[in-house]
Amino acid sequence: MHRRRFSTALLFMLGATPLVVLAQGEEAGSATGIPVPESLLQQSLRQRFPLRYPVPGLLNLDVQVPRLRLLPEQNRLGAQMQVLAAGPALNRSHEGSFEVDFALRYEASDRTVRAHRLRMNRLRFPTLQPGVVDLLNTYAPALAEQSLLEVVLHQLSPKDLALADAVGMQPSSITVTESGLRIGLALKPL
Repeated sequence: MHRRRFSTALLFMLGATPLVVLAQGEEAGSATGIPVPESLLQQSLRQRFPLRYPVPGLLNLDVQVPRLRLLPEQNRLGAQMQVLAAGPALNRSHEGSFEVDFALRYEASDRTVRAHRLRMNRLRFPTLQPGVVDLLNTYAPALAEQSLLEVVLHQLSPKDLALADAVGMQPSSITVTESGLRIGLALKPL
């Protein structure tokens, strides 16, 4: 308790009103913290996609930049991805899509927010024969896991965390909101 009061008092003396609100909000259990807008998350994904996943001797699956969807009622994010399938097993290229949703976790070693606990929805290719779609659906969960699991959605800069570090706080919970994410702060363990 004394450490928390000291942290708040120190922040006030340093003139860091925004972080004081963050620290007090976490203490009171409110929905304050470091905001990360949806547009920043989408921009980060654009730097990591498109990706290609070969199925040796059969086809290549090219995954385009995911379109994120905020799911605050589930505290998860959703992503829809366009996929292009082409290769020896297909007569021509076919466009399709799949959707996933996932939770988020904070990785302290590199200050990143990452996809976690992925759930895959069925892959859709309207122009392919049902048997081929079934074959692709066999590979789809692995494709989704490779393309999104542990994908970095955002990285906090040292500047973002400098004052929090100075007063013994660290990122904790991640909450999905209507406009993006809110990364909570909590006291570092002694």
